Amino acid sequence: MKETTLSRKEKILHTALTLFAENGYAATSTKEIAALAGVSEALIFKHFGNKDALLANLIKSGYRRVLQHHRGMMTYKNAKDFLRTMIFLPSKLVADEPLFWKLQERLSHTPFSRQQHEQFMKPVHPIIQRAFEELGYKEPELETQFMLLIIDMLWKKEACGDIANSLDLAMMLEDKYNLI
Repeated sequence: MKETTLSRKEKILHTALTLFAENGYAATSTKEIAALAGVSEALIFKHFGNKDALLANLIKSGYRRVLQHHRGMMTYKNAKDFLRTMIFLPSKLVADEPLFWKLQERLSHTPFSRQQHEQFMKPVHPIIQRAFEELGYKEPELETQFMLLIIDMLWKKEACGDIANSLDLAMMLEDKYNLI
């Protein structure tokens, strides 16, 4: 019985992620999720309480998966390797979890989603700044802000399919910052 419940819960989560990412949160009803997941709408409410809680679960669990899969991203061996990792990270993240990042891009204007993303990125800021300091950049804080803006733009554009050459752009940044 427990296994069946868990698999139905996972089915709800996967269906909700797909529909929210493709159609948007506001345009997706719990009735639609239930129908496509092959469960009752009441089961969604039993597991998650309401649609907002379902979305919050998807966002939090998405970031947990990303952190588990990319545990080593915060490992600092040297400045150049870390900056290179950060430059190529958006492409890797979107390739690994395309629906999650598409959902995040769609919701990037909402306070909860933005808060979760800022919490995810917060530890990266001082490490990028340290890398620019070690490399002798004149204004490491401005370089850090600039790189974070580029990273943010790259994952958003890639997640919604607005950019086809993100790896080329990442390689250009790698060259521009002399990281090769």
